[in-house]
Amino acid sequence: MSGPFNWFLQVVSITKFGLMSLPQRRGSAAATIIGIAGVVAVLVGVLSIAAGFKQAMTVSGSPDGAIVMRSGADSEMVSVFGRDETRVIADTPGIARTDQGPLASAELFVIIDLPKISTGTDANVPLRGVEPAAFQVRENLKIVEGRKFDWGKNEVIVGRGAAREFAGLQVGSTIKVGRYQWPVVGIFSADGGAAESEIWTDARVLQDAYHRGDSFQSVSVRLNSPSAFQAFKDALTSNPQLNVQVMRQTDYYAQQSQTMTRLVTTLGFLIASLMALGAVFGALNTMYSAVAVRSREIGTLRALGFGGGAVVVSLLLESMLLALVGGVIGGVLAYVAFNNFHTSTMNFQSFSQLTFAFRVTPALLARGIVWAAVIGLIGGLFPAIRAARLPITEALREL
Repeated sequence: MSGPFNWFLQVVSITKFGLMSLPQRRGSAAATIIGIAGVVAVLVGVLSIAAGFKQAMTVSGSPDGAIVMRSGADSEMVSVFGRDETRVIADTPGIARTDQGPLASAELFVIIDLPKISTGTDANVPLRGVEPAAFQVRENLKIVEGRKFDWGKNEVIVGRGAAREFAGLQVGSTIKVGRYQWPVVGIFSADGGAAESEIWTDARVLQDAYHRGDSFQSVSVRLNSPSAFQAFKDALTSNPQLNVQVMRQTDYYAQQSQTMTRLVTTLGFLIASLMALGAVFGALNTMYSAVAVRSREIGTLRALGFGGGAVVVSLLLESMLLALVGGVIGGVLAYVAFNNFHTSTMNFQSFSQLTFAFRVTPALLARGIVWAAVIGLIGGLFPAIRAARLPITEALREL
């Protein structure tokens, strides 16, 4: 028997013998598996923060939704409109309408301080004043406890994420905002989107509480269809009465997530890279130990006609197998520990807290497995080359 098939049988045989000798090296093998599992768990865990943050922002927008802000503003915090401007925007063709009028909500966005439940420290929580159309502009918003606030009253409803993370936001409690006490009358969900981090109330009442006159910061609209966006945008940006920028909701929230996602991803890869370096040395130690223990065996096989290439490939396979076991264990640990873990962090675009859940996705688990395989490949390469180059006579003299 010769040719590629014979070479394949050689690889299988050497790999089999290597795996059978693992109990003799169980200490170093276990250290390698645990080290690689740690790398994968940390990598997947940190990246799940970015994935969860991005998911919360992604589901916040709808294809037929748009947001209008002052030209040059990169967030609602630095935008401002007067009442006349918001009326012009609401009357623009392309906006969906009902019997009650256009689906356009002029909104006010302010930041209030509330203590985190977990730490007791104050955090910036977004308080949004909306108009009646807001509940139809954002179709995914649903009251899950209590009721909607009454228009004209200083009542608030709270996003489910905010109620979970910040103190004093349960139905029946009261918060102090501006000059008023605001009863919490309801809790709402928004499919895990950014709105769940917010507190909502009547825009007119909020204007009075903060002495904002009749000003707003943005206008959120629902269009007739996603294809109506360009015509709607062109009509507004060419109107000499206005100085605005128009974005799809999906694009706006994607832009809002970029800074945080980039920061977390960079830190995740940096930490994982440093840990991976240690794991590579662990794999090197394991495989050099394997070569030392099996030197007579390898020399005998070489004397019987087994090729150096088969030795290299079989040792690489053994190293990668150990790495993949560690990768799988690390992925499972990351999923159990991090997936759907709820927290909040600063959205650097709006300088307010965003609540979200970590997401350990199949793509992240696959990335972790790839990292484990690469660590195993690097860790096994040099010991495998050394074994293949080991003189047969020297190997046979090893005890």
